[in-house]
Amino acid sequence: MYRSIIWKGDSNMAKETSKEATTNDLEADLSAGLSKPAQRALINAGYLRLDQISKLTEAEVLQLHGMGPKAIDTIRRALAAKGLSFGDG
Repeated sequence: MYRSIIWKGDSNMAKETSKEATTNDLEADLSAGLSKPAQRALINAGYLRLDQISKLTEAEVLQLHGMGPKAIDTIRRALAAKGLSFGDG
C-alpha cells in the first residue's frame, strides 16, 4: 500500500488517501518478463521500483512468497540494465 496526497480546491490542507498498489504501479522495467506471482510478491512487500530492490540482497528477495530463481534472474537483468545490482549481504 502506498499513500498519495490530494489537494482539495483552494484549501491549504491536503487530504491523505490510501490506494492499493497494483501490477500497473510497478516500474515498467521491473514488470517486463516477471511472473504475476513474483510481481504480487514485490507489491505486497512494498517494492515498486528497481532502486528499492537494489537495497535488498538476493536472499531477502527469495524469501518473498512467489519468488524463485527465474524471477531473481529477471530482476538481476533489469537492475543491470539500469546500472544497479542487488545489495551486499
